[in-house]
Amino acid sequence: MPTRLKKATKPAKKSAMKKTSARQAAPKRASKRAIANNGASKKTAARQVPRITYSTLVLTERDHEIYDAAIGHFREDLGTHYKNIINGVQVDASSGAEQAHASPADTRLVVSYFPKGTKEDTLEAIRAARLATNEWGRASYKERIAVMRRAADLMVERGWKAAAIMAYEVGKPRGESIAEVYEAAEIIRYNADAIERAKGFEYDLESPGKGQRTRSVLLPYGVFGVISPWNFPLALLTGMTSCSLIAGNTVVAKPASESPVSAYFLWECLRDAGLPAGAFNLVVGPGSQVGETIRQSESIDGIAFTGSYDVGMHLYKNFATTYPKPVIAEMGGKNPVIITENADLDLAAEGVARGAFGFSGQKCSATSRVYVDKRVKGDFLERLVDFTSKKILVGFPTDRATFTGPVMNESAVETWQQAVEDAAGAGGRVVYGGNRIKDGELEHGYYVQPTIVDNLTPDHRVFKEELFVPFLAVQETESLEEAMRMANDVQFGLTAGMYSNDAREVKYFYDNIQAGVTYSNRRAGATTGAWPQNNTFGGWKGSGSTGHNAFGPHYLQHFMREQSRWIVEE
Repeated sequence: MPTRLKKATKPAKKSAMKKTSARQAAPKRASKRAIANNGASKKTAARQVPRITYSTLVLTERDHEIYDAAIGHFREDLGTHYKNIINGVQVDASSGAEQAHASPADTRLVVSYFPKGTKEDTLEAIRAARLATNEWGRASYKERIAVMRRAADLMVERGWKAAAIMAYEVGKPRGESIAEVYEAAEIIRYNADAIERAKGFEYDLESPGKGQRTRSVLLPYGVFGVISPWNFPLALLTGMTSCSLIAGNTVVAKPASESPVSAYFLWECLRDAGLPAGAFNLVVGPGSQVGETIRQSESIDGIAFTGSYDVGMHLYKNFATTYPKPVIAEMGGKNPVIITENADLDLAAEGVARGAFGFSGQKCSATSRVYVDKRVKGDFLERLVDFTSKKILVGFPTDRATFTGPVMNESAVETWQQAVEDAAGAGGRVVYGGNRIKDGELEHGYYVQPTIVDNLTPDHRVFKEELFVPFLAVQETESLEEAMRMANDVQFGLTAGMYSNDAREVKYFYDNIQAGVTYSNRRAGATTGAWPQNNTFGGWKGSGSTGHNAFGPHYLQHFMREQSRWIVEE
């Protein structure tokens, strides 16, 4: 083993912490054990913590106290020096270089330092994953799901720590961050249940003759590369990783460089659940080094990716060279909402605002376009602005009253600012927002106002391009048919919503909309909030590569391949 590999130990903390804000004063403290277990014993914690989803986002007073204490504990860990994980061992980058990540909520705070992974590091991780297929790939599905279910339980028991990580790492508010922990755990449980119900996807077929039998068996491919984004740093990495592992593959994971601590949290849960060394390898580094090495390696048997259309299509077109190999890609959206004259406008206003501005529009499912009947447009906009101004509070992500926090980085601010300027330059009207927020303690973060514009032509770029910022474009329509044409006139087809109390209009919407995830009359989010076991999540057209949605009965099988067996019995 190379000398740079060292025995797994707790990451090194930065020797000195820069105290820059009153927000760093620790709140009333609870023990780390209490934070992990929400005041319950380890055995019962997963049952006693109330289930929190993107629809409810309901925290009890006790939940708030434990979250605040978890924030205090994680603040002490800001500036920690972590390692990449190869073959179960903590590893420095072969180059010796590190990369720092500052919090989007306050750029004076360095959240973490991680080794800057290289091509050599990635190849080493791939070799470790290949060796681990002998143990993990040949384990029974029952053995695999036992490990993964333990990992899901550990996630929930340690969930407050993960929520605190996400607050500083990506600026996610408390309700959404703890809901993400539950989503990640339930993704694991759903897919473990799926392979268990199918008895490992082994089926007896019709006998071809006396003394002969045939079977269909699904088997793992081998090694999967998993490339995940920062916006759901735990749930999306967990979803793709858990499907790979449950199917019997091993994993080389490349998380976004903005969210490596969340990925490290996942590794700790997998390790402590009993996953063999080498079955999950974590390499943080630039896409040009780590991501491209995964793409180019003949030892990678499949790729699971969530991120931009451009990167996803690059992988889809350029991964397989010698023979076909799976690319399971989710590539974003430009998600429309149709509002007819028969809609409940208060319901529509709330659903649209929550869908557009939750996590500052940084969701591939975020509501970004509204097509509203001209007879109710004025009334709808008035209600939308009223709800947004009163309920969509932008603030520091750890503050209890905050609805949404910062955007991710300066590039996102520039994207948002350019959209505002382009809309104004094309004769558009800024109905609400349009300003950067630099007040008080938000001065050092990437905060912008949720922004609503109208009076643009339907072919303007803000109706076509995924922006990934809190920016909503509104277009009036003459008819439902016209609204449907415009809603479908993009390269994406991820999520879509409809508001109408006319059952015929709702049926028309479902029959004609080109999207993989659809909602009608939803208060919690017009186009957002898919949840394991409740609804599936995946896209059509330029939003997805498989035609089958995650959280659904047809998804896990994409991580496996079929073998037909003809058996002659003596």
